[in-house]
Amino acid sequence: MPTPSNVVLLLSDEHNPFFSSPYGDSRLDNPNMQRMAGQGALYRNAYCPSPLCLPCRAAFTAGRYVHETQAYNNSNVNLPTNFETWGRALDQQGRHSIMVGKVDAYAPSSTLGYSEEIVTGDRAFPGDTNISRRPMAIRHGADERCWQFGPQKDPYPHDDCAIENAINWLETKASGIGKPFAMAINILAPHFPNYCHQSVWDKYAFAEDLPKYGAEADSAQHPRPIEQRKHFQVEAFPEEAVRGLRRGYYACIDYVDQQLGRIMEALDKAGISGSTNLIYASDHGEMLGKFGMWWKCSLYEDSARIPILATGPDFDTKGCIETPVNLLDVQAEFFKSTGAERPASMKGRPLSEIGKDEPETFAFSEYHGHGASESAFMVRKGDWKLIYHCNAHHQLFDLARDPDELENLYDSEPKVAGDLEADLRSVCDPDAENRRAHDFVDEQLQTIEKEKLSYAIYDRNIGKK
Repeated sequence: MPTPSNVVLLLSDEHNPFFSSPYGDSRLDNPNMQRMAGQGALYRNAYCPSPLCLPCRAAFTAGRYVHETQAYNNSNVNLPTNFETWGRALDQQGRHSIMVGKVDAYAPSSTLGYSEEIVTGDRAFPGDTNISRRPMAIRHGADERCWQFGPQKDPYPHDDCAIENAINWLETKASGIGKPFAMAINILAPHFPNYCHQSVWDKYAFAEDLPKYGAEADSAQHPRPIEQRKHFQVEAFPEEAVRGLRRGYYACIDYVDQQLGRIMEALDKAGISGSTNLIYASDHGEMLGKFGMWWKCSLYEDSARIPILATGPDFDTKGCIETPVNLLDVQAEFFKSTGAERPASMKGRPLSEIGKDEPETFAFSEYHGHGASESAFMVRKGDWKLIYHCNAHHQLFDLARDPDELENLYDSEPKVAGDLEADLRSVCDPDAENRRAHDFVDEQLQTIEKEKLSYAIYDRNIGKK
């Protein structure tokens, strides 16, 4: 039996992998991500379970698909909580599980069974209330975010705290813990607002560019991106703001790379880098103005794709992995690395066991959240990607020939579309899950209205007004 390893995950928030040097953007200075790619494995075609914070992180916590957890959106009202978690499952098998920073799951972090919590943060109850799908809610005031960029004196207070505490644990406790451990370090960057340090802002003056494909592109005319733009009121973003947001995003990714380097140094200082797998990933991407869309909430590549890089004893010199993977495969690696048994209910495969180019392996993602009147589902296999839209025209893209998703081939490639739909239906019935999501979100809204919940008057911890 292989010798167990530790595993440390740095999970950022909203990092579009196309904005990083290992994934081809040479304008960015990402030496630590580049080092991971050179020494270990780069997963070229990695996807999130759902391009939204709470649904994705809840899925990661439970190792389950979003339609299973029913954490469809960023509201934490009425969510099922009876799922096994990676933290509890490892702890019960004599491994040490540590959660650091942002949690954002279907239940408070203190109930999720981690061996240890360090400066964790839960989403305030009831979370997002702009979740109506019928009719689709409009997020009034979201357009004001367009000016949230540029230098700040202390742009990352929560992330700085999480990183400092994680490094302190690694340098002072890790070598003496006496058993394999899995640590998830969660930071907010490069999630908006796109604030940064002055020195890094100055470094990326050249990045004040415009998206290559805007709202005039054919793919921007599909009903779902039209809804997303309407929901966030982003169609009137002035050019100055677009350029500033993109420059700030570059600076935020630079910050993430710096923190990754600090974690690598801490592992070396503690003398455990040779026995620890280090993984970098993000919970979802960022449209950053492509097709006139901002933030996430879309199954287009810029929103649904994520970076996954890994180094350590189980990843040495694996190189570039073309097989599509999912963030749930990262969660599965927690068990494989530490030599623990993964609960049968959990989805995904250990990241280190996935081959370089498995032609029949597909990645699955789904979206049921705000800014969309209906659910959508995605399957990526080989060069092909299907987006199955409930009550709207489906989309099929040949990503080898059309990486920017400009030409919908659904009608001209019926066999490919049919094969990918069969893969989708091996996971779930998309139309049935769409109806189930409608019913659940309606129940959430009824509860919010009945109880007149608000961020200001409800304290989840004591459960009373």
